[in-house]
Amino acid sequence: MDDEWQAGGFGIYIHWPFCQAKCPYCDFNSHVAARIDSARWMSSYLSEIRRLAPETEGRTVRSVFFGGGTPSLMEPELVDTILSEVRRHWSVANDWEVTLEANPASSDAGRFTGYRQAGVNRLSMGFQALNDADLKRLGRLHTVAEAEAAFAVARGCFERVSFDLIYARQEQTIAAWETELQRAIALSPDHLSLYQLTIEDGTAFGDRFARGKLRGLPDESLAADMFARTQEICEAAGMPAYEVSNHCRPGQESQHNLIYWRYGDYLGIGPGAHGRISHGGNRSATESHRAPGKWLDEVEARGSGESVRVMLSRTESADEHLLMGLRLTEGIDIARHARLAGYPLDPEKIAFLQSLGAVRIQNGRLATTAEGRLVLNAVLRELTADA
Repeated sequence: MDDEWQAGGFGIYIHWPFCQAKCPYCDFNSHVAARIDSARWMSSYLSEIRRLAPETEGRTVRSVFFGGGTPSLMEPELVDTILSEVRRHWSVANDWEVTLEANPASSDAGRFTGYRQAGVNRLSMGFQALNDADLKRLGRLHTVAEAEAAFAVARGCFERVSFDLIYARQEQTIAAWETELQRAIALSPDHLSLYQLTIEDGTAFGDRFARGKLRGLPDESLAADMFARTQEICEAAGMPAYEVSNHCRPGQESQHNLIYWRYGDYLGIGPGAHGRISHGGNRSATESHRAPGKWLDEVEARGSGESVRVMLSRTESADEHLLMGLRLTEGIDIARHARLAGYPLDPEKIAFLQSLGAVRIQNGRLATTAEGRLVLNAVLRELTADA
């Protein structure tokens, strides 16, 4: 099991926790701050990179992902310094992917050239909707016109551009979503992340929902129909799903996210960031302090922003492998799963799921079917349930 992580590769996630405003649906670790001490943040990011580099010495970095929050609020000089430090401590793949998440506001687009010069080669833009009324309802600060203008700027700066949309929104019809999705595809993105709106506890939407004041949400049947039409429209446009919520043109998959889904190793750097690190056949899960001030204080005072490090059992590792890998249309390597778990998947459970048309086996891989991805949680419950 010493090198099982190599099947997924190795990447680095950098979390920038700040936003201009907190969106009502968002449960990510994001914060609004009046003032940010950039020099202090730079010092802390570099300190964490130097702390973690010896643990992963000799590995090749396939991807770096700047997530948030809103990383397009970072100064390009900070991004440049972080990437230079990464190259100083690891070898990087010739075709390494460096992604930065961005808001499609004009102020953010003004930094795009700087990010490209720093080494970013892929931009992931948070459109969320192509409808001004719904953008406002979602708490977004940009308009559709601004999003499309920022996308045009991004196209001129970056080799690869992706954007996100949320569907199954309040009062949204299938026809309206079809029109919106076709408009998105007409922009010719390389990659689309298309998420159903989920109501999370601890968010403004979650609070409203609990008080019965979030009206017009689609029922499960309508949401499922929207998911099905999403698959059909994207596939017809040459952007089939390679993961439950992600679609792309051939060869444009998010290499960083594939590290997660293929159960590779990754470092999580920044407030609230999670990581997975393998050593000597053991795999550890790491977490960092969530509060930005706490994370900074701990890095400066203790030399580490890490709040949790726990060794995963073989069963936990195998279950994570299933949880992540069955999201992919390619599925999982059955033999690898047996090596992780120490025992094979139950053939009777697989046969039962096959009889329902929820999974298929081909070339030694177990994958969910289109029907199975609609009920993925049920498939996972069946495969991970105690014998």
